[in-house]
Amino acid sequence: MDPQWLRWAKELQAIAQIGLAYSSTSHFDVERYTRIREIAVEIMSLWGEVEKGTLLELFQQEKGYATPKVDIRGVVFRDDQVLLVREVADGCWTLPGGWADVNESPSESVVREVREESGYETQPVKLLAVYDRSKQGHVPAFPFHVYKLFILCELIAGEAATSFETSGVGFFTEEELPELSLSRVTPEQIRRLFEHWRHPEWTTDFD
Repeated sequence: MDPQWLRWAKELQAIAQIGLAYSSTSHFDVERYTRIREIAVEIMSLWGEVEKGTLLELFQQEKGYATPKVDIRGVVFRDDQVLLVREVADGCWTLPGGWADVNESPSESVVREVREESGYETQPVKLLAVYDRSKQGHVPAFPFHVYKLFILCELIAGEAATSFETSGVGFFTEEELPELSLSRVTPEQIRRLFEHWRHPEWTTDFD
C-alpha cells in the first residue's frame, strides 16, 4: 500500500488536474488549482526525494479528467515455465508489457507488447488479474495511479528476440525466477499467475 503522504499527494494532483480542465474561464480558479498542483509537487518532492521541476513538468503534461493509467502484461507459459524479458532500464526481469496505447484494445496491446519485447507471437486467452499497483507492493512508488492487467496468452509462433527495451528473453520455472523488476512485477504476482495457470477454472483476480 502506498504511504499516506503519497495517497494525499496523488489525490491533490488529480483534483488540480480536473479543476484546471474545467475551470479555464476563471482566472481565480486556475490560480487556486495551479497552487494545489504545486502543493502536490512539494509533498512528493520532499517525501519522495524527487526534483520539483521534474515532477511539475510531468504533471503539467497531464490534461483533462484524471483517471488511472493502464499497464498491460502478457503471461505466456511453456513447459511449466513463464516467459520473462530483461529490461534495459534496470537490468531486471519482468513479464513483457507496458502502457496501453490509444486506439488499441487490451488484446491488441498485449499481443504487440509481447511481440515487440520478446519476439513471440501470441493469442490472448483470458484476463487473469486486474491489480491496483498501489496495493501490490511495487517499488519504487509511482506518482500516478495505475491499474495493471495480466492477460494469459497462448504461444503460437516466433522465436526469442530482444528489442531496444529488452536485453534478454527466457522461460523460467516458478522455483528459479531471476531478479525481478519490482516496479513492473512482483514475485507474489508471478506465483499467483502460476496458480491461475494450474487452475484454469479460476475467475479473474481484482483489487
